[in-house]
Amino acid sequence: MPHLTPPEWAPQARLWIGFPGDPAEWPVALAEAQQQGAAFGNAVAEHGQTVSLLTRALADHAIALRLATPAVEVVHMPFGDIWLRDTAPIGLVAAGGACALVDFDFNGWGGKFRMPGDEDIGTRLAATTGLPCRHVPMVLEGGAIDTDGTGLFATTEQCLLNPNRNPTLDRRQIETLLAGALGLSDILWLGDGLANDHTDGHIDNLARFVAPGVLAIPQATAPDDPNAAAFTDAAARAHAFGLEVALMPSVGRYTIDGAIAPASYMNFTITNGAVIVPQYGAPNDQAALNALAPFFPGRAIIGLPADALLRGGGSFHCMSQHLPAAAQ
Repeated sequence: MPHLTPPEWAPQARLWIGFPGDPAEWPVALAEAQQQGAAFGNAVAEHGQTVSLLTRALADHAIALRLATPAVEVVHMPFGDIWLRDTAPIGLVAAGGACALVDFDFNGWGGKFRMPGDEDIGTRLAATTGLPCRHVPMVLEGGAIDTDGTGLFATTEQCLLNPNRNPTLDRRQIETLLAGALGLSDILWLGDGLANDHTDGHIDNLARFVAPGVLAIPQATAPDDPNAAAFTDAAARAHAFGLEVALMPSVGRYTIDGAIAPASYMNFTITNGAVIVPQYGAPNDQAALNALAPFFPGRAIIGLPADALLRGGGSFHCMSQHLPAAAQ
């Protein structure tokens, strides 16, 4: 029976979260990043979902145990980078309710950040579930795609067509592979992602589905927003595709040590009981929570600080991957 990638708002059995620990990745604010990562896991667990906080080293494990509440499962499972959205397996659900997993090749975001343990963490995590897992010989990060659960996916040309990922595959071949692996039946190709995003434009910083056929996209609210053109282009393409566009606040121009950083409220994580939204001490922090709330009735909309996490390159959605629940 064919499997389909469910939307993130569908029931989940577990959320895997990577715990920060590499001093080379966080030469500044590592302790703060660890506190923010643990607070993320604690908030998800507090709202009734099973959470596995994964630690890369035994020293990190001891810190995670101290910061996490008893409701969070802390697991020592070595990996390289914490961005499990891109390295963990992707969950599928068949029409009959059975779950399965699919695992793709990973090359360190186009060869930029190769770390031992990242190329096989997907296989090792899949083995802990007891679910069947299929490997697809194509480079794909989970943060590069988003789906509304109907077979419709969104992605960016900047990432999936980048020659540093799959140089021998063209657009049609990529679509065919994703159709067979993830149940894709249609795809919206957006253009570029956020400025200075080392993932080469992941969709989960630019645009997210919040309901079937509804794509949330930020809009610039200040003249110096470095991503204004990317937002405008994304909204135009989504409208032309026939989607409803839900305009969201942008973080705006956000810098770390003088350099523009890819801060985005779109890096929120949807869980069974809550939606966890990154906050940056920016003027639109509360507005982002207010804008998302109507799409997730019955879920708590929780804003948590993510400025220290961003120093490592991502936020809540990047550092987590969900395991779908079997349909009843």
